[in-house]
Amino acid sequence: MKTAVMVTSMLARLTGLIQIVLGVLFWTGYAMSLIPIHIFSGIVLVLSLWTLAILAARAGVRPGLRILSLVWGLITLVLGLTQGQILGNSAHWIIQVIHLLVGLGAIGLAEMLAARIKHVQHIENMASDQASQPGRSNKGLTQ
Repeated sequence: MKTAVMVTSMLARLTGLIQIVLGVLFWTGYAMSLIPIHIFSGIVLVLSLWTLAILAARAGVRPGLRILSLVWGLITLVLGLTQGQILGNSAHWIIQVIHLLVGLGAIGLAEMLAARIKHVQHIENMASDQASQPGRSNKGLTQ
């Protein structure tokens, strides 16, 4: 599972970076022909977030962050795919800002999930080391 978490986390980081760079280009009026790449990369980012949520469940991460990530991914996907049809006038910048914030939130949640999974795995490794070495203290092994 360690490799899956690392690969998925790196994929979320890479697609997040692509999203930010392309988003800045779009906001400045450049590279509009790359919108399909932005959409594809956004879908991959959401799939990475959902994959990390599933891996977090398998690792035993508490459900709050996992559920938030699944719901946030859905919101990110729906907003990203429909933002062009929302507030099409001069107020569209509001949707663009919301889109940016929701996307940054998805990137942050992916990072949080990966960190939480690693933390839980570290705790489990310490606990198994403690169990194999009687006489050592179990202090500090709580989630």
